[in-house]
Amino acid sequence: MSKNYNFTHVVSVSFDENGRTYTFGAESSDFANGEKVVVETVRGIEMATVCGDVIKIDDYHNNLELKPVLRKANKKDHQNYEQNIEKAKEAMKICDNEIKKIGLDMNLIEAEYTLDQSKVTFVYVSEERVDFRELLKSLATIFHCRIELRQIGPRNKAKMVGGIGQCGQECCCSRFMNDFSMVSINMAKNQMLALNIQKLSGQCGKLKCCLRFEDELYKEIKKDLPKINSRIEYNGKQYRITSYNVLMQQVKIENNEDVQFLEFRDLWPDMKYYD
Repeated sequence: MSKNYNFTHVVSVSFDENGRTYTFGAESSDFANGEKVVVETVRGIEMATVCGDVIKIDDYHNNLELKPVLRKANKKDHQNYEQNIEKAKEAMKICDNEIKKIGLDMNLIEAEYTLDQSKVTFVYVSEERVDFRELLKSLATIFHCRIELRQIGPRNKAKMVGGIGQCGQECCCSRFMNDFSMVSINMAKNQMLALNIQKLSGQCGKLKCCLRFEDELYKEIKKDLPKINSRIEYNGKQYRITSYNVLMQQVKIENNEDVQFLEFRDLWPDMKYYD
């Protein structure tokens, strides 16, 4: 858009429930938490929800260029938004038919219109790189607007689709996570979990994100512990450390005559504990 804006405030918004927060410039502070607004993004004109308090531009310490909050969402905007949801469902069917007609190896996940219907984005999953040039031409002819085909990975798919994990809770990725950090099998080893890949994997088929959540705590506790198979003396007898239960803060020691389960503090009273 060509208009020059004189931003006086910064507004944080989200495009999805529990989604990532983005900042936009505004020429007013008159925006309330939870209020619907219309913003200009790199994708086009979109509706978003205000998240948190509006701050003065002088308190915004970031070099990223701000896109504008255009207005509070009005009745027409809300109507367009609801209409676009229905149009996106129809667009999904059309796009899926074109994919099958051309014979592409793509799993279509979502379609989304910008608020002004100048662009429709199709989100898909594929294990391989897809040559979708023929599909793009076909869709442009059908929809008469800008078309974006966006490939996402298995984790992003799980976040968008949602579901219930093995723990009985909603998947962390769809409930509160915005970024996907690396998860390695070493995190499971560090937490002394059984290395059953099927049980350690989430709905995305990748290692569960929650393996990261307690990894640092386990490292912090275990750094003060002797290694497994270390030999120690207890009550005048020699024992070998055979396992830990970090959550219970217990250690298993044994020798040829005896097996005992002891509290960490019984063996190492000067160690740092996490109650």
